[in-house]
Amino acid sequence: MFNIYYFPAVIHPFAEHIVYFLLFAIPLVTTMVLKNASIASFVGYIIYVDFMNNMGHCNFEFIPMWLFTVFPPLKFLMYTPSYHSLHHTQFRTNYSLFMPIYDYIYGTIDRSSDSVYEKSLKRSGEEEEESADDVDVVHLTHLTTPESIYHLRIGFASLASKPHRYTYTLSQWYLQLLWPFTASCSVLVSWIYGRTFVSESNTLDKLKLQTWVVPRYIVQYNLPWRREAINSLIEEAILEADAKGVKVISLGLLNQGEELNRNGEIYLERQPNKLKIKVVDGSSLAAAVVVNSLPKTTAHVLLRGTVTANKVANAVASSLCQMGIKVATICKDDYEKLKLRIPVEAQHNLVLSTSYAAHKTKIWLVGDDLTGKEQARAPKGTIFIPYTQIPPRKLRKDCFYHSTPAMIIPPSLSNMHSCENWLGRRVMSAWRIAGIIHALEGWDLNECGQTMCDIHQVWHASLRHGFRPLFPVA
Repeated sequence: MFNIYYFPAVIHPFAEHIVYFLLFAIPLVTTMVLKNASIASFVGYIIYVDFMNNMGHCNFEFIPMWLFTVFPPLKFLMYTPSYHSLHHTQFRTNYSLFMPIYDYIYGTIDRSSDSVYEKSLKRSGEEEEESADDVDVVHLTHLTTPESIYHLRIGFASLASKPHRYTYTLSQWYLQLLWPFTASCSVLVSWIYGRTFVSESNTLDKLKLQTWVVPRYIVQYNLPWRREAINSLIEEAILEADAKGVKVISLGLLNQGEELNRNGEIYLERQPNKLKIKVVDGSSLAAAVVVNSLPKTTAHVLLRGTVTANKVANAVASSLCQMGIKVATICKDDYEKLKLRIPVEAQHNLVLSTSYAAHKTKIWLVGDDLTGKEQARAPKGTIFIPYTQIPPRKLRKDCFYHSTPAMIIPPSLSNMHSCENWLGRRVMSAWRIAGIIHALEGWDLNECGQTMCDIHQVWHASLRHGFRPLFPVA
């Protein structure tokens, strides 16, 4: 009658709990026998056992096949999520926790273990039941910091529902405790796992959307010697999406950097006339969002950052000058190059300032490399409006920081339960929206390299499809 021991969400035979107790008692018993204690052994043992146990129940296959090819004995010493899933779906198979060798010895191994493992790797994603062949738009992004993996839907739901911050809050004290684990295991997993994975699936009316994540971090994107490997990952994702019939792929964050791949242009050069998929870097909509984020009374702006190497900055400067708004820049080289890209009749609105103090405007359009010293030179009440995908550090309490280019999504866009990096709930980056707009409008255009759409056309198209402006936030 009492052969089942019950507590919320788990039903195990009582004998199994006794075995668990004996298993976890091994470090304590060993210490008692040897009369020697080691905190490192306690912590290491518990962390390993807990990690393996949680990994086996995560229902997401991420252990790469090449790991077992390079180290064949690991097949008997380490189990995978797909291996343990058969224990829950089949009858009396794959009993072993952590080490499958015992299932091989006693003949309890499920014969379909290898095929299920291979199939899981091909179809890894948050929603396995939805065929990837039906996806219309893919947004390709990447991890930002080691702890950013917790902010995905496969991480902590409570963190995924809130914007990602560079600093921890009091309510996130546990992340500080997890930092040693995060710094080692998260980076190790991203290094081992050599392909993109699906983190989210959405729908907008009849349009099916997915977000794919490159398992690499910002610091890796900034290393010159890592660029070719990252480009290979991005190109593989584009080719995979193209083979599955995806219409548009948008490049998010640093996946479309000028120094990395010339805003995605190199992928078209490597696959001339072979790609049916449209590659979109989203620069046109990002520029449109920046231009439409300015207060209506704006007469002067200061353009700051690596201007000439950024498509969005060039488009913003040209558009504002044609609108009659004075655009000032500090760097003479930027001034000379920008002047060549602005129509002759509007070039007089481009101004070269001799210093920050010489231009008293309180609206700064800033890039990724805005330093703390430069922020200190800004007048009180300055509005910092970024034109890049990564926001500046908020170092001034007497100034205002606008969001990176983004818009509020329409109510019909479903399954948006997590935040996109540092953006709020139901707010989407302009680069991600751009891919959706291209698919909705059916534009036959690769928006990459130096190619851009008309920023006013793409802006009105986004409004027409239900996306709404995001107002400045402090």
